[in-house]
Amino acid sequence: MENIRNNLPESFKESMREILKEEYDAFEASYDGPRYVGLRYNPLKASREEFLSAVPFKLGPVDWATEGFYYDPEERPGKSALHEAGAFYIQEPSAMSAVAALDPQPGDRVLDMCAAPGGKSTQIAGRLMGQGLLVSNEYVRDRARILSSNIERMGVTNACVINESPDGVSSRFPAFFDKILVDAPCSGEGMFKKEENALGEWSPENVKMCHERQLMILDEAAKCLKAGGVLVYSTCTFNKIENEGTVEAFLSSHPEFTIEKTERFWPHKIKGEGHFVARFKMAGEAVAKEEKPLPLTGSAAKQLKELKDFLANELRLTDDCIDRLTSERRLETFGDNLYLLPSGITTLKGLKVERPGLWIATVKKNRLEPSHSLALALRPSDVKVSVALSDTDADRYIEGNTLTCDPSVKGWVLLTVRGFSLSFGKVSGGVIKNHYPKGLRRMQ
Repeated sequence: MENIRNNLPESFKESMREILKEEYDAFEASYDGPRYVGLRYNPLKASREEFLSAVPFKLGPVDWATEGFYYDPEERPGKSALHEAGAFYIQEPSAMSAVAALDPQPGDRVLDMCAAPGGKSTQIAGRLMGQGLLVSNEYVRDRARILSSNIERMGVTNACVINESPDGVSSRFPAFFDKILVDAPCSGEGMFKKEENALGEWSPENVKMCHERQLMILDEAAKCLKAGGVLVYSTCTFNKIENEGTVEAFLSSHPEFTIEKTERFWPHKIKGEGHFVARFKMAGEAVAKEEKPLPLTGSAAKQLKELKDFLANELRLTDDCIDRLTSERRLETFGDNLYLLPSGITTLKGLKVERPGLWIATVKKNRLEPSHSLALALRPSDVKVSVALSDTDADRYIEGNTLTCDPSVKGWVLLTVRGFSLSFGKVSGGVIKNHYPKGLRRMQ
């Protein structure tokens, strides 16, 4: 901590003194204080009460996000099987403020324009509760893959992950979304304590470059918003150029928008790092436009029936769960993998797609095998047969081991830990064969 404080650039300190005035000394002293760490429970998997009764960690609430909690870093929740089961997402507490300002509601169409690694996208998905549509975009391909992995882990069923430039998004989705989040690339001043490389990359020139890029992204995001919609802009930086300056410049070129609120999070005032949030409202009233999936005919209809039979007979999903997963969603094949596209997406033509929707199964030698994504998208109550694992057995399964169980259990089963779905396994002769994805397994 001391090294960070001593290495703060003089031009940065001058900028902060100008903003904070008599509060500056307290701000600088915050670099000597503790770094607060947080996590969000996943409403797609459990209620707040169910989550708190299941987790073995000591948690304290985050004031500005109902899903958020502080945790003791010595407990290392990221090593828990519950993390792999998507019961929670580890996220810096101040970063939870942007989605709280966006306030997505079930049924909304939401765009997360700069979505990797997925903290804010998965928070949006938790508030949508499987209803409506989430399009999560990330321009950098490798980061889009990380985003897709986190969407999968958190059991999100109504998200499409794309890998587009901002103008690529706006050309495909004009006046389409009810709410848009632009958590813009920034100079990262608020992350100096969390990510020391941010300090080495900081410069006044980089601040200016970020400001110009932020305006470009906001311009394209504005094209995607419906009349009457909400746009939230956020950064993890302190300076006025990228925050109030970007807001003022955007408003001057977009008179159809008004500012509803701005909010700053300072590390000497709250238990968290730096963050800035601005909420804009577009003039006018949205006109409802329904986009239903194209009707299935021929082989597509047959394939959907075969999938439903597989879900009912081999995975033993409940009828309500099957209806929830498949209703008004188009089934698409990408290679050997079957995806259910979210409602509201009728075609992916012309888009660079990283994850078209819920990966539900893979075709292997003329038979279906369930995806890990599907397992993570289920609750134990969604299946008629499941096997509850102890913490120790859950860890062993994640490492790639086989497990034993009641010999009367046969076929595909959903494996759970502390009431959260973890993976599928296939049981034969009292042995659970390991189907945990090799790329996700932990070293023993």
